[in-house]
Amino acid sequence: MKEWHKFRPKPVIGVDEVGRGSLAGPVFAAAVVLKHERLPEFLRDSKLLSRKQRIEVFKEICAEHRVAIGLATVEEIAMLNIVYASTLAMKRAIMGLQLSKGHVLVDGRIRIPTLPKEYLQTTVVKGDLHYPPISAASIISKVTRDELMAVLAEQYPAYGWEHNAGYATASHIKALRENGPCQLHRKSFAQVSLPFIF
Repeated sequence: MKEWHKFRPKPVIGVDEVGRGSLAGPVFAAAVVLKHERLPEFLRDSKLLSRKQRIEVFKEICAEHRVAIGLATVEEIAMLNIVYASTLAMKRAIMGLQLSKGHVLVDGRIRIPTLPKEYLQTTVVKGDLHYPPISAASIISKVTRDELMAVLAEQYPAYGWEHNAGYATASHIKALRENGPCQLHRKSFAQVSLPFIF
């Protein structure tokens, strides 16, 4: 992990999104400010952790540090496109921290447009592997979105969202072929509007 205390002004805010490639449901983002140096043992990119490890770290981050969630809806994804919707979710997460300023470490290459000038931004490719605040944000956003998709799966049981979180697994594509999309599918995505070609 790289040194993150050097960024000014304080506080340093890690932000990451999840669900950008999903075929259904909102895109989520989390913003995290780490309050102290006692970090969870398994703090790293959420994709490198087991579900059990993610939940353990999620609970510790929420208990010990400052956390906020933002999302963009399926309707906003259709209206804005997924890239802008993802940055909107990240902005909402940052604003949810209710801070007057800070230095935002953004996972990826894309800066967050319309973020107030009081927030500096540094984009970091694979930031969830290198900077603890981004790693924490990746875990918070992943666990939160997975839990929501499991709840939504109870309303739309045909698609197996409790297992695939809306992503384009073979079983999800098969369910789309057999049942068609529901109102929470992203119909602007080719795999949803034309599932028969995949």
